[in-house]
Amino acid sequence: MTLSERLQELVRAAFSGIYVQSFEHDDAIMEIARLCRGEGWNLATWDIDRGLSLAGQNEISTAVPATDPLAAIRALGTLATADGTVLIVLRNFHRFLNSVEVVQALDSQINAGKQNRTFVVILAPVVQIPIELERQLVVVEHELPDRDQLLRIARGIATEPGELPEGEQLERTLTAAAGMTRMEAENALSLALVRHGRVVPDVIWDMKVQGLKKSGLLEMHRGTETFHGLGGLEHMKSFCLRALRSRSRKAEPRGILILGVPGTGKSEFAKRLGNEVGFPTILVDLGHLKGSLVGESERRTRQALRQLSATARNIAFFDEIEKMASGVQSSGQSDGGVSAGQFGSIITYMSDHSGESFFIFTANDISKLPPEFTRAERLDAIFFVDLPGPSEKRAIWEIYIQTFELDPAQRMPRDDSWTGAEIKACCRLASLLDVPLIEAATNIVPVAVTAGESIERLRQWASGRCLCADRPGLFTRGGDVTGKTGRKVNRSDPSVN
Repeated sequence: MTLSERLQELVRAAFSGIYVQSFEHDDAIMEIARLCRGEGWNLATWDIDRGLSLAGQNEISTAVPATDPLAAIRALGTLATADGTVLIVLRNFHRFLNSVEVVQALDSQINAGKQNRTFVVILAPVVQIPIELERQLVVVEHELPDRDQLLRIARGIATEPGELPEGEQLERTLTAAAGMTRMEAENALSLALVRHGRVVPDVIWDMKVQGLKKSGLLEMHRGTETFHGLGGLEHMKSFCLRALRSRSRKAEPRGILILGVPGTGKSEFAKRLGNEVGFPTILVDLGHLKGSLVGESERRTRQALRQLSATARNIAFFDEIEKMASGVQSSGQSDGGVSAGQFGSIITYMSDHSGESFFIFTANDISKLPPEFTRAERLDAIFFVDLPGPSEKRAIWEIYIQTFELDPAQRMPRDDSWTGAEIKACCRLASLLDVPLIEAATNIVPVAVTAGESIERLRQWASGRCLCADRPGLFTRGGDVTGKTGRKVNRSDPSVN
């Protein structure tokens, strides 16, 4: 439903206190004004800069100071008519809801509004309702433009022949603009025309990246890497590609949890998957979701999830999710229940917005994850990524020897317990120091040595519980050999050093 349709219902049902969350105040006011003209309602607006004014007129009265929000509320009673309906839109009024006088005046006006048909509409980008008004206000969200609205905006900007693409390129353009406000979409489309003389999706993506950075909650990965530069993990690659390219109309992909040894390519996999399927990869910074004020962490999490929904479809990447879940396992005692609230918001979003985001969670410690997170139908699969086997390591060596332009015929160091990250580090150091790989390897201390006990516990837990990332079937652990993967760890001589 549109904003005007929701408001029409609420006014007719005599909801005299309405809180509209919107990032596009001018557009919201224009929509409310059209509704009022069609219904024959009177409309007044107030903001701290222009004061109180009636639709179609200048300022109503100089007796209502521009900087006095309390006077603006009280003036609503003087605007009431015997048989008419009056709406007053208070723009950015959340800034004044920490005042006792303003809150009390709003409470009185909302209660009186049911009898005299006066309606208070608070217009703000965030929902900040004091406890005294929680039962008095109903919250309405002003939705961002959908694809049809974005198409109309694009056609209004690109009016000359050849400026607006068609077919698949047009769909890519609309996908790039999804999640933008109307003004942001207009600016991005205009910038594309200035730069290239036609609408190009890459320009719109660049503008969207800047928009997400401004929020400080999400970051869009815009690399060009694909699975071609990522050795191993063949079964996990195949599983995700088939799920995201499925044409089923009955089932939607949900996501996966990747459990494994640090440095085995979990994060790289998530970043490259988006490029493989043509979806943006959205990085959710768990640290930025934390806030210092009461309720701020939960609000930031909800805001981040709304932005995810607005940019659908996408790959939503949560790295080291156990950091957020650590407060859940302790029944919320460590952080006052903040982590539990954030985690609950994410789980609810996953259930209610199936198909919008493909979630990829990575974890290095399964013990901190709550059981409800790993139950059936929450995720599509749980994969375990162990140390790479001989064939996977050969592929990884070939990739990084070529990347750093090293001699492929030189002698290779022993890599029995190395991860892919350690192979990359060895090649990078060989190029940086201009030394053979054997010599560069003396600077590598494998994580299998520094964190051997925790990795062993992780393997024992994953055995029989997780899918193998390299080959179809369950990951199994038998002695020093990891089942079907054939990965073996020689603890007596873990590395060349």
